[in-house]
Amino acid sequence: MENFRCFQLAKTFYQESKNIKLGYDAKNQLDRAARSIALNLAEGYGKRTSKDRKKYFQIAYGSCKEFKALLILENFENSKSWEIIDSLNAHVYKLIRNAP
Repeated sequence: MENFRCFQLAKTFYQESKNIKLGYDAKNQLDRAARSIALNLAEGYGKRTSKDRKKYFQIAYGSCKEFKALLILENFENSKSWEIIDSLNAHVYKLIRNAP
């Protein structure tokens, strides 16, 4: 996992997302989406077939989109988390497109 750059970015993103202050429901949803990104990347990375890897990477991509939507709803488009999720979203998209 140390050499899996996308996972390392997801880890950084997860740690950064902990600093976002929101109400309980929105914060809970945000935390679950951030965890889902990292965990699905890790699970996909461990799969043997490209079909299985791609499936988990697509789930991680969906969680990226969910997180971005939450940031938009809560007016956090100009935050550090926005910059990181935007980059992470692009990295996950490339994983899906390039899955062997």
